[in-house]
Amino acid sequence: MDPKALRLSPPDPAAYTPRQQEVHDMIVASPRGRVVGPLALWLNRPELAAGATALGTYLRYNTALSPLLSELAIITTARCWNAEFEWFAHKKLALEAGLDPAIADAIRDRQTPSFADEEQEVVFLFTQATMEQRRTDDALYARTLKALGQDRLVDLVGLIGYYSFVSVTLNNFNVLPENPADREFG
Repeated sequence: MDPKALRLSPPDPAAYTPRQQEVHDMIVASPRGRVVGPLALWLNRPELAAGATALGTYLRYNTALSPLLSELAIITTARCWNAEFEWFAHKKLALEAGLDPAIADAIRDRQTPSFADEEQEVVFLFTQATMEQRRTDDALYARTLKALGQDRLVDLVGLIGYYSFVSVTLNNFNVLPENPADREFG
């Protein structure tokens, strides 16, 4: 079996249970507007999909973090997990939000980017430390708290956790961008 073959398919919409249909409709009515990636797979377990959608909607669209900082945290998390689909889905959003393409390229290449902006730098460093060491040291925590404030720091931790969940889903079910040319991790 191809190790990159999709291991789990989304449920067939023609065979949805009433709850699957309800959750599907809820996702479509959310700011996402469509059911793709992990959301489609989570519909196999509609209660999981419903809970994850509520959390994901908050973290993606309603946090105290700017879209640029959110997307930076998301692509950093995606790269730490080697979640190719998540990288593909969010890199363009990060660039549209104003992230310097050189920063995205450095993250993709597992290099430490050069940042001119303190908030972007702490988001990257905090996310990377959380992923690699499973926590941050006191100095980085204090620096991030000072730069972001408590509310944005709490939202950042939530983003890292949620997009780790997304990445674990994508990796375990082998969800990749359809077009091999869109895969950047090699």
